[in-house]
Amino acid sequence: MDVALLLVALVVIAALAFDFTNGFHDTGNAMATSIATGALRPKTAVALSAILNLVGAFLSVEVALTVTNAVVRVQDKTGAPRPEFLADGGQALLMIVLCGLVGGIVWNLLTWLLGLPSSSSHALFGGLIGATAAGLGWSSVNWAGDGTKLDGVLGKVVLPALVSPVIAGLAATVGTWLVFRITGGVAERYKERGFRWGQIGTASLVSLAHGTNDAQKTMGVITLALIASGAWTDTGSIPLWVKVSCALAIALGTWIGGWRIIRTLGKGLVEISSPQGMAAESASAAVILTSSHLGFALSTTHVATGSILGTGLGRPGAQVRWGVAGRMVAAWLITLPSAGVVGALMWWIGHTIGGAVGALVVFGILLALSFFMWHRSRQAPVDHSNVNADWEGRLAPAPAGSAASVPVGTDAAPPTTTSAQTHSASAHPQEV
Repeated sequence: MDVALLLVALVVIAALAFDFTNGFHDTGNAMATSIATGALRPKTAVALSAILNLVGAFLSVEVALTVTNAVVRVQDKTGAPRPEFLADGGQALLMIVLCGLVGGIVWNLLTWLLGLPSSSSHALFGGLIGATAAGLGWSSVNWAGDGTKLDGVLGKVVLPALVSPVIAGLAATVGTWLVFRITGGVAERYKERGFRWGQIGTASLVSLAHGTNDAQKTMGVITLALIASGAWTDTGSIPLWVKVSCALAIALGTWIGGWRIIRTLGKGLVEISSPQGMAAESASAAVILTSSHLGFALSTTHVATGSILGTGLGRPGAQVRWGVAGRMVAAWLITLPSAGVVGALMWWIGHTIGGAVGALVVFGILLALSFFMWHRSRQAPVDHSNVNADWEGRLAPAPAGSAASVPVGTDAAPPTTTSAQTHSASAHPQEV
């Protein structure tokens, strides 16, 4: 088999796999608070989010071809690969892209397993940076642009990651305080009902914005691979099948539901009421849409988490679990370098072995790690039935004959003792 053709096929498969993980990894950004407050049933929430992600993926593809220019120097301004990377059907560039995707997928799955919300965009960028630096040298990474504007890894990735959750948190804090101040005399049942309807609207807006923003990255990566191999020549458009497949992949991932992360965002940070949920989602939508208009690439995960923390600060007497928040921030800080290390290691393995065998070994490692983390997650499953179980924050060893407990700090959700969940009590670790 032609090596370039094999690499293109593996890149397309890996890119769609990343898109799928992006979908279920980020579902909680839009729907965690609506699920936690009961505004939407869990399955209904992820289905609605999946539909809106699907629609959003078709709304805009303006920057899809140039999205990776923010972090690595492998394309010109039109999105076409630089001429020096087109030799041998673009094999060198295709191997870098494949290894970068592996880095992003592995980090997405690991943080999902641990129930830690982290940025899928940063995972992808980190993987590409690591693979590019390993294959082409540090100078091929666009660290700070040309100095004329905020650009590169610093301006497009690091700075927004630091600023966006703070802005979203402040907006949610003020919004939550105003909501409770204004509605202080309203009966609780009327307040909850009204704000639950508001939550549905704001959560839908966040889902739509997420589909519009995140699906573009995968479309750009696949089209870059097709151009590098000579299978596509138009640098001004995306093939229709690429748009459709990427939209379906992110929507399917969303529909599967990243229940472990939904649980952490909805129950682990703050006990959320409907007014808080609407304030959080409104702040998230405002920050995401404003930044998109201004051309800043934000992590929806960082924005959503900052908003949820802000609602805890804005509601009098609310409890914020700072230990959980601290683990999230730690995950954010190491996302880029961790995914980069995986991407660089994959490139070294693939390059050392070389040819089609090297590419297949890299892809085989991805399959093995993915299966391991999926299998590990089955030992303490979280799904729609227990995503809203009470959060106690610590897990005791599982009773004899039940599934093994997971380390302290994960989001594995044991069932509560309600009648709807008593039947599965022996299949989960018990919280203390």
